[in-house]
Amino acid sequence: MSAVFRRWFGENPVEETFRIRFSNRALFALILPLLGEQLLGMLMGTLDTMMVSGLGDASVSGVSLVDMIFILFFNILSALSTGGAVVASRAIGAGKPEEARRSAVGLMIITLSASLLILALLYGFDEEILTLLYGSIEPDVMDASLTYMRITALSFPAVALYSAAAALFRSMGNSKISMYASAGANVVNVAGNAFLIFVVKMGVAGAALATVIGRVLLMIFFLIMIGRKTGDIYIDYGRLFREKPDTGLMKSILAVGLPGSLESGTFQLGRILVLSIISTFGTVQITANAIANNIDSFGIMPGFAFNLAIITVVGQCVGAGDKRAVQYYTGKLMRMCYGFLVVLNIVLFAVLPLMLDLYSISPEAREIAVILIWIHNGFGVLLWTPSFVLPNAMKATGDAKFVMVSAVLSMFIFRVALSYVLGIRFGMGAVGVWICMVIDWICRIICFTVRFEKKIGFRLKQEYHKSII
Repeated sequence: MSAVFRRWFGENPVEETFRIRFSNRALFALILPLLGEQLLGMLMGTLDTMMVSGLGDASVSGVSLVDMIFILFFNILSALSTGGAVVASRAIGAGKPEEARRSAVGLMIITLSASLLILALLYGFDEEILTLLYGSIEPDVMDASLTYMRITALSFPAVALYSAAAALFRSMGNSKISMYASAGANVVNVAGNAFLIFVVKMGVAGAALATVIGRVLLMIFFLIMIGRKTGDIYIDYGRLFREKPDTGLMKSILAVGLPGSLESGTFQLGRILVLSIISTFGTVQITANAIANNIDSFGIMPGFAFNLAIITVVGQCVGAGDKRAVQYYTGKLMRMCYGFLVVLNIVLFAVLPLMLDLYSISPEAREIAVILIWIHNGFGVLLWTPSFVLPNAMKATGDAKFVMVSAVLSMFIFRVALSYVLGIRFGMGAVGVWICMVIDWICRIICFTVRFEKKIGFRLKQEYHKSII
């Protein structure tokens, strides 16, 4: 058993021949804080939903509908930050810290500009966006949605700046700072929710205001930390406004970030369109969908951490010009992700009834939520890693356009169009929609694995396996 474990997860002599090397200790130092950050964020998100659920199904539905829209824009900002992280990681791997610092300035400018455009869009067309995407939702749900959207939209510039700074720290291999900062912000958010919802009696507006406060504090912290000259990457605020940004590096960031933004944006837009289908099934299914999304995220939580870690590792390997290391560490990180997913989902299914007891929802919504969670996490253990972690490695190698095209086509063909067929035409409701999600995953896996093997080459895999026999 120990030999099998070392073969798949341990260090290997072949690593000593790489131009750049990541020991198991270095990998875990990067991954574990990211796991902690994801866990804390999801726990706080669950507490948020639980608090809002005490206000009734309409409030839960309204907040969940807006969150789906906001995730679209958050994903766009995150993808732009990923572009900056890729460029910075390559510069570090190539031994060019000054170039990495210039890319940091460019990333901040790009993400802040994008967030201001998004903010203007949301404030100019808030009700129109909700009506366009969700149509004839119930009046009390619409009121809750508008209240939550108008307040939380104010935090978008803060989200842009702290996401960019966090990505830069990860590109240096420092993920602890993001975990500690997110933990503090989440505590502020939950405490603010408890006070503003239950003490001040502000309802949905209180939940939104607490979120804004937490995000602004997080931004202030990261702007202070990224200004300290203690690592390869920092921002000299004294030079920031005196020197012109490096347009060449900004173009490199956009070359990765824009396809990623289009992919993430259209992916989330597809999810919103799917949610608009679910919204026609009534408040019970909207609520079940929201609760299932909240809980099932725990089962794939390690995947989000590995999505971030693999960009740093593969990006530095690319910067060092070592294709062998790219293939090796991509496979190793994916195997590690599988291991985490298996263990965590065993625990999740064991405590699922207890988790559902924490929500104040109707028995009908609970029953549907259980089915959706089993569909998502049952298949997610096998399919999520190659469907989402692998394409992040491909982005780090410069293959962002292929990832974008494949993911977008798969989303709209299988998750959106097929959801209409199974969900509405065949009367399967939310269950049919989530089955279509699994089909979308399978299509993504086929596209990404074939492309990655073709681009990196089979010879490297054979060489690696010879070294561990």
